[in-house]
Amino acid sequence: MQQGKCTACRAEGEIHSSHYSRRRWLQTLAAGAVAMVGGASCSTGHSGEFTVVTFGDSILDCGRYNEYGVHPGQLIVHNDDRLFPDFKGHDLWSGGAADLDHRARDGAVIDSLPGQTRGLRVVKPAVALVTVGGNDLLIGLAADRGAGITRFEHQLDAFLRALPVRPVLLGTIYDPTFGDDSRNFLGVDAKIARPNFNRLNSVIAELASRYGELVDVHRHFLGGDPSWYTMTIEPSLRGASEVRAAFLPAVLRARDEQVTGSR
Repeated sequence: MQQGKCTACRAEGEIHSSHYSRRRWLQTLAAGAVAMVGGASCSTGHSGEFTVVTFGDSILDCGRYNEYGVHPGQLIVHNDDRLFPDFKGHDLWSGGAADLDHRARDGAVIDSLPGQTRGLRVVKPAVALVTVGGNDLLIGLAADRGAGITRFEHQLDAFLRALPVRPVLLGTIYDPTFGDDSRNFLGVDAKIARPNFNRLNSVIAELASRYGELVDVHRHFLGGDPSWYTMTIEPSLRGASEVRAAFLPAVLRARDEQVTGSR
């Protein structure tokens, strides 16, 4: 059931699933590439009047899961008209200059979010995109008996409170099983895992109402099909575009309210 992107989850605290090991390996591999470009930030190279800053996991950092290296933040700022002609003219650049500060990292969990703010320099106007929780489900919260999700809530609340970017667009966690518990791959009884998944998304929704706006990635992906995923739980090329589609309306509203003062 579920993503984070997401995979096999045992009792809380266990992190020895093969999917988790794959994530750690990919993160190590990616670290060298990040160092080569000089840090966590990835700019469009265009000095923009509006900045999109991404935080979180592979819902927003899924470029390594498609052959073009495309991820949602890139598409929000500047659509690839060759790959996605239906979105031509539906991006930030079509309405003015924009930059991307891409800090989300595949495999991120709630404990690693504060590290993604290292070196952050806020240039307003801006908007923050945040997705987190799927990997936390994988490494224990799917089997949680209560205390783990409460801790997650407190940590996410603290991160958002300290984040110097407003508004925050907080995405829910999607479900690669499409709500079908017979497809559960977590290694945790669906009678336990499903309520925890729902509870975590409820926590995200509550915090989104305090710090900005909820982007219901979960609901959007329920209207899709398995081609939106790759490797069971990761956004495919189509999935990257669909994450973009889920966030884009709220990003455009945030831009219009800050840059043009319109609604």
